[in-house]
Formats: sequence, structure tokens, C-alpha cells
Amino acid sequence: MNNTPCLAAFGCAAALSLSAHSANAEPAANWSALDDIVAANEYGMISSIVVSRDGEILHENYFDDEPDALRNTRSVTKTITGALIGLAIQEGHIGTVGEPVLDHILHTPANPDPRKDAMTIEALLTMSGPLECDDSNPASRGREDRMYIIEDWVGFFLDLPVRGFPAWVPKPEDSPYGRSFSYCTAGTVALGAVIESATGEPMEDFARRTLFDPLGIGAVEWQFSPLGLAMGGGGLGLTSRDYEKVGRLYANGGSFEGRQILTPDWVAQSISPKADVTGQDGVEYGYLWWLRDYSANGQSYRAAQMSGFGGNKVIIVPDLGLVTVITKIDFGQRGAHQQAEEVFEKHVLPLALADSE
Repeated sequence: MNNTPCLAAFGCAAALSLSAHSANAEPAANWSALDDIVAANEYGMISSIVVSRDGEILHENYFDDEPDALRNTRSVTKTITGALIGLAIQEGHIGTVGEPVLDHILHTPANPDPRKDAMTIEALLTMSGPLECDDSNPASRGREDRMYIIEDWVGFFLDLPVRGFPAWVPKPEDSPYGRSFSYCTAGTVALGAVIESATGEPMEDFARRTLFDPLGIGAVEWQFSPLGLAMGGGGLGLTSRDYEKVGRLYANGGSFEGRQILTPDWVAQSISPKADVTGQDGVEYGYLWWLRDYSANGQSYRAAQMSGFGGNKVIIVPDLGLVTVITKIDFGQRGAHQQAEEVFEKHVLPLALADSE
């Protein structure tokens, strides 16, 4: 996505462009030095940092002095919705990601089209659905901010027309992985309706039973649509430590403290590239995970990211067992994502590598 300002309170497109703060920034010599840099607001308004490796906390600091705060990290929520789809498949409520969305939602959509009928769960997990929905385009009918002024958010999405492809936009058949990426919060909201319909449980209850309780996550704060659907596209409040637990689950192949919560295959599929992010060199997309490389000490490391408006990040490097949570409150500020990514690449990653030596 780009850095288009977003007025929405819940999700918003997450810009994942490469680091642009200061290409020559010297890495902090130790964790205390990093804290001083962050406290001086050199990377915007960072509220917390939590770093773990192989389940051990390497460093954490709360720059707002609120370690127990439930942090609204906006679109970071989307990745948790992806986990819930995986858990619904594990329990047999959904067969495969290839099932049509409309098989699970009772709705007769406007603008009927066979391609809409065939739209799969996987298409929404990969932000490559057929409907005209693009949060980064102010002209898009499916833009997130337009959804919030409608009572029925799921209906809003399903009623959208099929998208067109002008000459300057790559068609799916001409795109890597056969998918044309278009970031769409409303589609992730619809996945919440799929979860509720398939499982017969409110999404928040299903999440509690299958994900939060097994991870030892206590207090959570959901946002809800006007019709009472838990907002799977953004706005979920968890503590920074609890976001670390979600990241650790994926960094460890779906296992958490000896318990297999997600299947290794679901985790592997989720953080494998499924679509190329248009306009962002080197950035790909999995099942509601952003994928890119980071460099430190002359080596490149593949990372997967949960990302939300304002520069909020949960970054995992599975090969290192590394999880980093960076929460920010720079909502609407240009460069917020780049700042968080540079904190990770220029400071956190080298320090974490040094700690393992």
C-alpha cells in the first residue's frame, strides 16, 4: 500500500515500503542506547517494543509506561483473522481455502456475476479478490472509509462490482503467482462473517476458545460492526506481550510452549508468497501476512509482518526464532511504517543477532 492518509478508526492499509528514515543511521550499541533513541522520538511516537528469540524475551520497554495497555494496532488484526480461518479448517468447519465465500454467507449480492459467485476464501486471504476494492485508491467504491458509513459491512463488500483492469494495472494472468494484489479491508471483514457462519459461533467466542485461551491471552478488546460482527479487519486491542505470543506462534511453526495450536502446514502456507504487492519492490503477500527481506551484518533475512496503520508491526524471522513487536501512535503521519521498519532493521535485528553470539 502507499502512505495515503486514512481517516478510519479500525484498519487502514499498511504501507510496507523500504526504510526511508536515515540510510546512514548508526545502529544502537546496546538495548539501552536503542531505548534512548526511541525515547527521543527519532522514529516517531513509539509506545512499546517487545523482542523475543526462541520464546525468551530479549528486551521490552513501554515508552508510555503502560505495559498492560490494550493496544489498538489497527490492521495487525487482519493476520489474526487469517489464523482463525486456519483454525476453522482444522476443526472441519471449512473444507479448504478454495471454497467460495458465498457458500458460507447468506446474501444475494447486487451486481451479480459468476466471478463473484466463484470468489474463494483464499482470494480474500491474499488480497486478490475479483471485486472493486482498493483502500489505497480514493476513487475506489470499496475503499474502507466508505464501508463505515454503511450499516451492513459484509453486504457492502459483497455488493461491489467486479473490478476492471486498465492498461497500467497488471491483470491476474500477467502477475506473479497469478494474482493481482489490491488491499481491501472490507474483504477481511467478510472473512469474519465466513468464520461465524461456518463455526456457528460469534467470531470473538471462536477466537477466545481456539486461539486466545491456548496462548494464555486474557483481556482483549474487539471493535464491532453496527450489526454486531467482530471487526476482523482492524482495531483489536491486545497487550504488546500478547501480540508477541501471536508472532511467536507463527515463528515456531504453529506451536506454543509445547502445544500445537496451528498446523505447521497452515503456518507455512500463510507466510509463503501468494501475491506480489504492486508498486513495492521486494514486498509480497501471504495469507494476510506481508513478506519482505531485511539485512544485517551483510546477510539477508526473510521476515513476515503483521502491519497496521500508524506504523504498528509484529515482525517475525522464523529462521532466527525472532519476534519483534513495535507499537506506534503515529496515525496519519507520513513515514510511520518506514520508521518502524528501520528501527527493526538498523537496531533490533543487529542487537538480537549480537545477543545470540
